[in-house]
Amino acid sequence: MKPIIIMAALLSLDLSAKNHPALARFFHALHQVEASGRKGPIKGDNGKALGPLQIHLDYWKDAGVPGQYSDCADLAYSKRVVLAYLKRYAPAALKAGDWEILARIHNGGPRGHRRKATVQYWRKVKEAMK
Repeated sequence: MKPIIIMAALLSLDLSAKNHPALARFFHALHQVEASGRKGPIKGDNGKALGPLQIHLDYWKDAGVPGQYSDCADLAYSKRVVLAYLKRYAPAALKAGDWEILARIHNGGPRGHRRKATVQYWRKVKEAMK
């Protein structure tokens, strides 16, 4: 089977990083770029982002994951939020494993993959995925 077909099958069953190595690598890279691997209630972006994946309040609301915004301090919870957000705004990219589009949307919002400002962010994530 081709890797994309395998990935699509896995993603349709369970979108957890632990069940797909490439997705786990992607989350690890986001964690490195966003918080240098640190965990906990890390504040960033002038206090507008929270946790190891630097999630903004509006991002968290858009994701629709049950819990409280303060839960974003937890890495596992933050991963669920990012996954839900990407499922909402980039389901095709998620199924295809298009890490560039996913990283740029994580960084720049639903249309982040179209913004020039997210290209440098993608380069950092790409490097961290190696």
